[in-house]
Amino acid sequence: MKQSLWHQLQSLMGTLFPPSYRWPATDIRLGDRLFHLAGSIHMGTRDMQPLPAGLLRQLHRADALIVEADITQGSSPFSESERQPPLSTRLESEALARLDALCETLSLSRALFDTLPFWQIALMLQAHQAQRLGLRPQYGIDYQLLMAAKAADKTIVELEGPDTQIALLKSLPQDGLPLLLDTLEHWHTNARLLQTMIGWWLDSPPKQQPVALPSTFSGELNDRLMRQRNLLWRDRLAAMPKGRYVVAVGALHLYGEDDLPTLLKSLRHA
Repeated sequence: MKQSLWHQLQSLMGTLFPPSYRWPATDIRLGDRLFHLAGSIHMGTRDMQPLPAGLLRQLHRADALIVEADITQGSSPFSESERQPPLSTRLESEALARLDALCETLSLSRALFDTLPFWQIALMLQAHQAQRLGLRPQYGIDYQLLMAAKAADKTIVELEGPDTQIALLKSLPQDGLPLLLDTLEHWHTNARLLQTMIGWWLDSPPKQQPVALPSTFSGELNDRLMRQRNLLWRDRLAAMPKGRYVVAVGALHLYGEDDLPTLLKSLRHA
């Protein structure tokens, strides 16, 4: 009973006086489990290395690092895929023209994508966009945390894993066409969003919820790629044993509607 009361007091103090970090993060306590949720960017700039000393201290005190997937090993979404008919037979003329214009801007040939599934084309375009903004995988927050955790011999827990993520992409309706169309439509908005999230790590994170962010997903995609995954992750985290954990998930999962911190806090009153 005393332990339960102590945890209730700790939760209350955390609510009244939440710790402030100079990276996008928040702490959530569920009973005897303390989660430090860090909003990761999967590709980063050179000046995002090394990680903040305070975040590394959080990791060294933690019992485990929890990530979406261990990206230092496993499957790649750009590896094998089933050959598709030419894009000229699959895309409407307006979307095809927009894709061709973007390929010209990126100095890419449509032939590079012509027989790939729509979801894979979308990911490849997004990767090219990130690279043009100076982002590289080795400077990504989750990659750096994974390397630091392995160097410290920390336990690594995957919320999904690469194979599960690829299976999710393959299960998108119409072979991922909505993802490609959203990528083309919100191209410039997505670039500004990436720059905003970089600023959260280099300058200062959002101070409070809610955070007004532009939408780059349609309603159905947002439900499948954000909300439903947040709900699954909430349940996975709620099932973790007693301990301290650093949790690195995409920064957008920490802010906005049905964000992961809010879903976790709701369990306190369930």
